[in-house]
Amino acid sequence: MIDADGYFGARVAEHYDDPSSHAFQADVIASTVDFLAELAGGGRALELAVGTGRIALPLAQRGVPVHGIELSRAMLARLRAKPGGEAIAVTIGDMAATTVDTKAQGPFPLVYLVYNTIMNLTTQEAQVACFRNAAEQLAPGGSFVVEVMIPELRKLPAGQNIVHFHTSPTKWAYTVYDVTTQAAPCHYITVTPDGRGEHREVPFRYVWPAELDLMAQLAGLRLRERWEGWTRKPFAQDSAQHVSVWEKPIS
Repeated sequence: MIDADGYFGARVAEHYDDPSSHAFQADVIASTVDFLAELAGGGRALELAVGTGRIALPLAQRGVPVHGIELSRAMLARLRAKPGGEAIAVTIGDMAATTVDTKAQGPFPLVYLVYNTIMNLTTQEAQVACFRNAAEQLAPGGSFVVEVMIPELRKLPAGQNIVHFHTSPTKWAYTVYDVTTQAAPCHYITVTPDGRGEHREVPFRYVWPAELDLMAQLAGLRLRERWEGWTRKPFAQDSAQHVSVWEKPIS
């Protein structure tokens, strides 16, 4: 259900940090932080949609000052409650339009957006605006990093439009694909302890690597590298996701 915090209100924020999720495994976080810390090169980093600090906090612990942009105050409250959370500067707002004052310290050597979050922007126009917003706050020679899945259209049998991605005794999750609009809302059905079923829908817009490259070009950025994941495994035809790095030209 949507509220003042968008689709990531208090009920979602309360359970967002799921230790059983792949994204919250220690090795996944470590490889992500290693990758980003190297690109930051001792400078500051800006995380778009910083959320509960899954990446911002360990990156800051590595000596990289992190500033976040976050729409959901409920997610921010979870960040603030964690050790070191108060030290992360956060600006409340939409990641496609909100900017951070860089007059004192200058633009960021690194801007990043992880965990499919670019898909939370549900129009092409908003996704392009996000790239332009990142480029505006990026230092010349700096890097904009996006982690996002490859659309799972190859999993669709003829005449169907649903792909399941989680099944357990108490939770089911699936994506409904619309190939005409690239809408890909995710549906989550959970059985509560009292036996009731709860349904939640979060809208997404899927996006292809080539489309992201064009968005980057429109923002004045150019692709420098693309990997299957944070460990720099080569991106291939059967890759399920990619980590892409675009750079802002020095001149």
